[in-house]
Amino acid sequence: MNYKLVPMDRSHLAGVAELERMCFSAPWNEAMLEEELYNDTASFIVAEGEDGQVLGYAGLHVILDEGYIDNVAVRPTCRRQGIADRLLDVFCRFGQANLAFLTLEVRPSNTAAVALYEKHGFQEAGRRKDYYEDPREDALLLTREFRP
Repeated sequence: MNYKLVPMDRSHLAGVAELERMCFSAPWNEAMLEEELYNDTASFIVAEGEDGQVLGYAGLHVILDEGYIDNVAVRPTCRRQGIADRLLDVFCRFGQANLAFLTLEVRPSNTAAVALYEKHGFQEAGRRKDYYEDPREDALLLTREFRP
């Protein structure tokens, strides 16, 4: 599969919002995503197919030396082809050079995502009780530390 990783821009908003609706029970809408284009603490990257289609995306917020990964999502028909792995690798390489740690929440039932995060060195740091709705589920809080 041919695609490139690019910074999210206005041309990606509809595709990323569509991906949000496909992948999450509480999706971000286009207006919320557009706000992130003007947020100095945010970095969103898109896996863009040859035809410009959004195949996947990931978002990161950085405050001082702390990174928080908001979402990593890949179009269902494009999963298991390394897209999420490459998106996450970008943020981990950035973290290695610039951050004390990266953290995120994930559903424990999303075993593929948990395995991907663990592959990238994330470890369970706790749980958030009843964090997710539809269906209700705790969140695993996963963190990767880069320096003491």
